[in-house]
Amino acid sequence: ENILLPSIVLMLRFFTRSVLSLIVASASTCPARSSSASRPAFIAAFALSPPSAPSTSCQATMTASVAAAESTDLPRWDLSRFGFSSPFSDEIDLHLEETAKLAEAFKAKYEGKLGELSLLSAIQDYEEISKRKTLVSSYLHLSYDVSLDDDTLKKRKGALSQRQSEIYGDNLEWFSLDVAELDDAVLASQYEKNPSLTKFKSFIDELRRQKPHNLSKDVERALTVRSPYVGNRPLVSFFDKELSLMRFKLDEDGKEVNMEVLLSRMQSSNDAAFRAKCLQVLNDGLAGSVSRTAALSLSSVTGGWLIENKERKYINLRSRRNLDNNCPDEVVDSLLVGVRSAGIPLCKRFYTLKKGILQKTQGLEKFRWSDRNAPIDIGGVSNEKISWEAAVAMVKKGYNQFSPKMSEMFVSMVEEKRIDVPAANGKKGGAYCAGVIPGVGPFQLLNFDGTKQDVATLAHESGHGVHDILAYEQGYLQYHPPLTLAETASIFGEMIVFRDLLAQSSSKEEELTLLMSKIDDVVNSVVRQCSFDRFEELVHAAREKGELSADELDEYWMSALREYYGKEGDAGGDSPFDTYENTSHLWSYVPHFHHVPFYVYSYAFADLVVGTLYNNFLTNKEGFEGRLLALLSAGGTKDFANALGPFGLDPTSSTFWTEALTAHLGELVNEAEKIAKELGYVE
Repeated sequence: ENILLPSIVLMLRFFTRSVLSLIVASASTCPARSSSASRPAFIAAFALSPPSAPSTSCQATMTASVAAAESTDLPRWDLSRFGFSSPFSDEIDLHLEETAKLAEAFKAKYEGKLGELSLLSAIQDYEEISKRKTLVSSYLHLSYDVSLDDDTLKKRKGALSQRQSEIYGDNLEWFSLDVAELDDAVLASQYEKNPSLTKFKSFIDELRRQKPHNLSKDVERALTVRSPYVGNRPLVSFFDKELSLMRFKLDEDGKEVNMEVLLSRMQSSNDAAFRAKCLQVLNDGLAGSVSRTAALSLSSVTGGWLIENKERKYINLRSRRNLDNNCPDEVVDSLLVGVRSAGIPLCKRFYTLKKGILQKTQGLEKFRWSDRNAPIDIGGVSNEKISWEAAVAMVKKGYNQFSPKMSEMFVSMVEEKRIDVPAANGKKGGAYCAGVIPGVGPFQLLNFDGTKQDVATLAHESGHGVHDILAYEQGYLQYHPPLTLAETASIFGEMIVFRDLLAQSSSKEEELTLLMSKIDDVVNSVVRQCSFDRFEELVHAAREKGELSADELDEYWMSALREYYGKEGDAGGDSPFDTYENTSHLWSYVPHFHHVPFYVYSYAFADLVVGTLYNNFLTNKEGFEGRLLALLSAGGTKDFANALGPFGLDPTSSTFWTEALTAHLGELVNEAEKIAKELGYVE
């Protein structure tokens, strides 16, 4: 996926899917290595879709198809705003060398003198250099993500990445460390002399929170400069490429399909036997060399996480990620406990309901893992492909019903060719929104094939784009929101559309179809993501005892699966699923584990916060749009607690998460159960 320079940290905002039209979500995420020392300094915001279905990250909306790949009429993005004629242009090299000179001058002017010179001027200079670096790296990543089969471009991108790492390590790494080390009295004096410095208070505070975990300048520089050559990055990059090359045989004619097509077909099929075959083909394909490569990569990542946690003195396995998210350990622990205590029972209730409906409507004999995201199509809803124009109209209408301003921003992204639409061969799978830098971004990558999931993805990623545009006023260093708030616009917009569609449904059958699809999304975003977190916990704890084999990882995966979904019914357990056959290797294509350890809980955090925000909207609509737009415009200048305060929400409360689960997921399940009983699908 997007392996950014150590000087740039991929600030991932992954979404938790929801429903637009009659949407069954399935999505994924893409990744990043986060250096706690340099994270706030260079952030290329790629907001991506999260995992669900058996699909996990790196495959956001698993809908690519050969037909779409051959389409020539779907819009491609226009990258001319970057100012480069091509990825191979000498303009890039000249730009980068000028950036190097600016970085050298910056170091000569300010290193060791931040207390004497203007800190405000130093940060402003730093921001400008950071923007120049991100302009190049983002342009290359976007260019490569639609040309993954271009090895010459890959080599060019890698060479420039190495050069960027040298520039950062030699001339910029020191800055975040020195700001963190400033004496409190010196910093207070800087604020007093330059009141405008308060504009960057969030950035400064973030750097200073990292102080207890920073290493020496020499060590930090060595880590940065070497990372493109050794360590996790080359190995994880190789693993990513291997996944992108996978092909699977589904039909008797021997025709091969990629992973996106395979997952799309499985999740859209009304044939239980075909769904089961798809899952078997997927799991078998991941066995052997793929899972061994994934195990090697994950062993490297977990080993590096283990050593850095010790060296940087983090308290527990998640503390490093929590600090990046500006979220206290206690809040994350409370979330995970809440999902275990309240989310798992609701999950089992939902899948028991779904199992009953599928038995009545599809003659299901066994409820398998391949049936988890099966469509519930009892409302006479058309399965015809949705045109791009129709998809745009649907999203525009949905956004406009809540906020005309957000709707206008969405339309501008379409008209300005900021979206790469088709599911073309050689293109990165999934979906994301790249914030890039103010004045240039945002850009969206989709793999649009005309499914309802694809419309949902467009709505979601456009929410990230709107969030970026609103927050650009905070400047490059501070426009990225904390990850705990990054999904607010995207998920909230989807919730508004979902409830509007539900109110317009013409029958109880259609209403139940919508509800079941929505609950699929919420369960995938909340319970499934927390089961991923549990898998990571088991794996990271085991890594201290030695390198991990693929067989061991299979065991940890199945252990986490049973903890969250119950022991399979065929084995006398309490799970609605009769069997977990053909699931043992599915861990091996979840890039989150490799790129952003312990990130996945952010999905659950976001979905539950937005569910609670929506309930707040229903009871207090007056002025709500203004409050929400203010939250989005704040970017990274407010943490989640301060940002949610105006809505009367307090996620630090020990009861917040269980109450959120009951009010959000619980009420959805109650609604679905009630209608299913009325229609005679369950007793």
